[in-house]
Amino acid sequence: MDLTIDLGFLKLRNPVLAASGTFGYGLEFKPFVNLDKLGGIVVKGLYFNPRPGNPPPRLAESASGLINSIGLQGIGVRAFCEKILPQLQGLRTPIIVNVCGETDEEYAAVIDYLNKDGRIAGFELNISCPNVKKEGRCPALSPEHTFSLVKLAKESSRLPLIVKLSPNVTDIVSVARAAEEAGADAISLINTLLAMAVDIETRRPRLANTFGGLSGPAVKPIALRMVYQVASRVRIPVIGMGGIMTGRDALEFLIVGAKAVEVGTANFVDPGASVRIVREINEFCREKKIKKIEDIIGTLKIDEVQASR
Repeated sequence: MDLTIDLGFLKLRNPVLAASGTFGYGLEFKPFVNLDKLGGIVVKGLYFNPRPGNPPPRLAESASGLINSIGLQGIGVRAFCEKILPQLQGLRTPIIVNVCGETDEEYAAVIDYLNKDGRIAGFELNISCPNVKKEGRCPALSPEHTFSLVKLAKESSRLPLIVKLSPNVTDIVSVARAAEEAGADAISLINTLLAMAVDIETRRPRLANTFGGLSGPAVKPIALRMVYQVASRVRIPVIGMGGIMTGRDALEFLIVGAKAVEVGTANFVDPGASVRIVREINEFCREKKIKKIEDIIGTLKIDEVQASR
């Protein structure tokens, strides 16, 4: 069974990557999974300098999901290169860095610093996190800002650039095409949905930041729809995520056109989820006599009546 995926700029052992923000820097999961069995690891988001994140409480459970307002807490690029990367050396699994910035210039500065390190396979430009600023403001809400920021990042980068988009928009395709036109090598989506929760006893928000990002099984139908829309309208690879808990979930994303998937919230429920999902994809393909996983990508069947709607 051939699970390898060729993104054009990076070859993956299989189509399953650990998503940023849910897998730490990879090291935290070493006691639970063989990291070399993953297609890739997208590490926790990095700003140039260390960042404390939002004040607690920062998590609230929801029906079939989790609302987080961590605020992209992180150690900064220097500590990452000095303390984390040396411990990841020797892995066959590609390490992708999720790049963050308070300003467009900070995104470019983070990329410029990390360009010098040969242990990194690529960047995922996080322009879509909804839990940093009030009301979820982020560059990915605007095609124009997306274009200018991606263009700046691409000019700074010596490595492949994946752009992570927000579902909190009315037209996801226009934002994705702006990223493609600006030079993105791939699109990843979706990031979390802007959400909130209320404590009815205190009548206060359950998150100190009021709003947070909803992830987990509740968002999967929205994520599938957006991945399908984008994959059918751009020429670059799409990496899908949002509520993937099982191998069958992951296969749905591949069928609608994603070339690979990222597994996020499932890692909190089951630390071995990403590797289990690889195994479940393999078992499905063997059962259905699918010899290459790439043969299933983009094979969604829509009849003429459905297509006209």
